[in-house]
Amino acid sequence: MFTEQGPTVRELAVQALSSIERGYDLLAPKFDHTPYRTPDRVLDAVTDEVRRLGPFGTGLDVCCGTGAGVGVLRRLCRERVVGVDFSAGMLAEARAAFPPEGKRPAEEEPAEDEPAGEGPAVDWVRADARSLPFAPAFDLALSFGAFGHFLPAERFGLFAEVHGSLRPGGQFVFPIGAPPPVGSRAYWTLLGFDAAMRVRNALWRPQFVMYYRTFRLGDVLEDLTRAGFAVRLTPLAELGRRPDGSPRARLVVATRE
Repeated sequence: MFTEQGPTVRELAVQALSSIERGYDLLAPKFDHTPYRTPDRVLDAVTDEVRRLGPFGTGLDVCCGTGAGVGVLRRLCRERVVGVDFSAGMLAEARAAFPPEGKRPAEEEPAEDEPAGEGPAVDWVRADARSLPFAPAFDLALSFGAFGHFLPAERFGLFAEVHGSLRPGGQFVFPIGAPPPVGSRAYWTLLGFDAAMRVRNALWRPQFVMYYRTFRLGDVLEDLTRAGFAVRLTPLAELGRRPDGSPRARLVVATRE
C-alpha cells in the first residue's frame, strides 16, 4: 500500500488494532515509505525558519519516530541532539539511519547547511513524552506529526514536560497546518477518519489514539501559555498560501522565559 516498499493493507489493519506503541513497533521498518512520514518540503521549510532563531547548542526531537526531526536538528545544533520516543521499533530504525556520536556513513554527504565536521553527537532515549527524563538541558525542542497521539486533556502535561526540558530562553517549535475549508474533500476525509477512530476505540482495546481534528490552534496556544511559554506564530512561506492569502502552515515558536 502507498508504495511497493510500504506496508500492506493487512499490516496496516494489524497495526490499527494494536496499541500505539505496538502498532508503531510493527510499522517502523516501513514507516518512511508511507505518507505518515513528514514530507521533506515541510522539514526544509521548518529548518529555514528555525535557523533564524539560533544559534543552538543542544536539540531535542520529541516523539522522534524514525528520526526525521533529528535530521533537522543536526542541521541546526552544534553540540548534541537527542531523539526521544516510546516505540523501540521506531528508535531502532532511527539508530540505523543516524550513526552515534554524530558520525555519518561514508557514502552520506553532509547537507550544505549542516555544521562542518562530523556534526553534533546524536543520542536516543526510549521514554514517554508525557514523562520526559530530562533536566533543563536543551536550547531547542521540536516535534513533527505526533500530537494527534495525545488526547486534548494530555496536551498541557506534554507541553509542561517539554518546558521543563528546556533551558531558560529555550524554544519549542513545531509546524501547524491551516484547517481545511469546511465542506472540502480534505475536511470530510479528516472528519471521517476521526469518526472511525472514535468508533474503533469505543469497541476495541487497547486504544489507538490518533485524531486529526483535536489539535486546534486556539487550544494549543492556551495550553502552551499555561505551561509557561511565551508564544508567537510565523508563516512558513515556503509552503505557500491559500486562495484567501493566509499561509498554508505556520511555525509555532514557544519560548521558555
